[in-house]
Amino acid sequence: MNGLMMNYPLTIDRILVRAKQNFPEQEIVSRLADGSLHRYTYGEFYTRTLKLMQALRKLGVKPGDRVATFAWNSYRHMELYFAVPALGAVLHTLNIRLFPEQLVYIVNHAEDELIFCDKSLMKPLADLEPQFKTVKKFIVMDDLAPDAGIQLKGMTDYEALIANESAVEDFPSLDENTAAGMCYTSGTTGEPKGVLYSHRSIFLHAMGISMSDSLAVSGRDVILPVVPMFHVMSWGIPFAACMTGAKMIYPGNQLIGKPIADLIEQEKVTLAAGVPTIWNVLLQHLRKDKADISSIRAMVVGGSAAPLAMIEAYQKEHGVQILHAWGMTETSPLGTVANLKHKMHSWSAADQLKQRAKQGAFVPLVEARIVDDAGNPLPWNGSDSGELQVKGPWIAASYYKPENKEANASFTADGWFGTGDVARIDEHGYMEITDRKKDLIKTRGEWLSSVEMENAAMAFPGIAEAAVVGRPDDVRGEAAVLFIVPLPEKKDDLDLKELHTFLGEKFAHWQIPKTSDIRIIDAIPKTSVGKFDKKVLRKQV
Repeated sequence: MNGLMMNYPLTIDRILVRAKQNFPEQEIVSRLADGSLHRYTYGEFYTRTLKLMQALRKLGVKPGDRVATFAWNSYRHMELYFAVPALGAVLHTLNIRLFPEQLVYIVNHAEDELIFCDKSLMKPLADLEPQFKTVKKFIVMDDLAPDAGIQLKGMTDYEALIANESAVEDFPSLDENTAAGMCYTSGTTGEPKGVLYSHRSIFLHAMGISMSDSLAVSGRDVILPVVPMFHVMSWGIPFAACMTGAKMIYPGNQLIGKPIADLIEQEKVTLAAGVPTIWNVLLQHLRKDKADISSIRAMVVGGSAAPLAMIEAYQKEHGVQILHAWGMTETSPLGTVANLKHKMHSWSAADQLKQRAKQGAFVPLVEARIVDDAGNPLPWNGSDSGELQVKGPWIAASYYKPENKEANASFTADGWFGTGDVARIDEHGYMEITDRKKDLIKTRGEWLSSVEMENAAMAFPGIAEAAVVGRPDDVRGEAAVLFIVPLPEKKDDLDLKELHTFLGEKFAHWQIPKTSDIRIIDAIPKTSVGKFDKKVLRKQV
């Protein structure tokens, strides 16, 4: 039909070319394993990415092949983010914190043929190499870690690989629905499941997180993605930064406390992103060792809920806004962002804080509903809770090579993805996760949200982290067990009776853990992506 728009393919190579044409002088900064900083420009990044594409071709990489990475956040990793998909191949970011058996399963299930790894991460791969069935070659990226004398199959140095290649602009013509990236879920129940991202989904997602009512990524930003590049493609931030010309700061393997504070202060970071644990540790560090983090306009928190007390502390102590967001591997991950709507700016500070503590409003192109156990939609009234279901152009439609029919049970017949999160949505359209389905505690016939009790406990003075799981109880059916990590200065004098009374202001007496069910521990076990690992805690109770 005449008069329609051009059929312009939404492919990643278009983002790459845009960066070279519009922002060739913008910086990309990476901290290496020895603490030094590597700096270069988007123009140099573009040239090296073209050389890498040529090298990959000579290694025999074909459209559809899986090329894996086992690496920290760095400029070389970013080059792979663009070179591999631009060839029509699939970038598979391996989680460096997985248990060995999970890593072997994922590499073999994806049928990875090449693995690009940081020098500092060679040891775990060397131990598992005999179990990898399809890997033909390892390319090592020298992040200036000490040389441990480790050898891997067909080992080649990254810089030597691209050194003699020419920077030829030879982009194949790709369908925008071609697979571009691949991540696996953390496998909390059953084997990890693969999720394929298309060029189209990544392109639209990058535009989505650049919208002003989303993360508002722009060329005026200096972005520090502490979220690993192996975790849901670093939340899509590298693609959005390249699209908008934002300055990027990659932290390498130094992610806790002072190294992050130093980067924020020195590089004048405006937007930072990571899981709550990272920002909680930074908050405790800043209370002991001052640093100027006033350049930050927003500190994005995802992966799990940010405690209300932490949101309030950053605002009061540093004037920094915690920006709550929600997503999953299956959602690329952006689903919601807790920016305040215009009408909310006239609310009281307390009411604004409560709204910011929610996971937020759904971003454009993500549709959502909550349903009861029978699959019936529930109203958005802020009180009814049900399973959260979503759909949209960057939401997975199925898992990659499912092991059985049950593996795709989360995808409904009418086109929704069931997240497994229990949520409520208020009349303003703001979603609040009340728990994971498997983490709800049924005590005396009533559901108790472990998340709500954790947030309440972390608001008690002297508590750094808290996690709640259920245990069998003859009277209640299930009873809550509260694990707490005190701040170092409160380790020996935390008053559990006062905590019990404090929780009584928010929960019924029969919901509150007995004093004997409040357990002080040194650290709460975490999953590979920094979430509380409650299956470990359940084994203890």
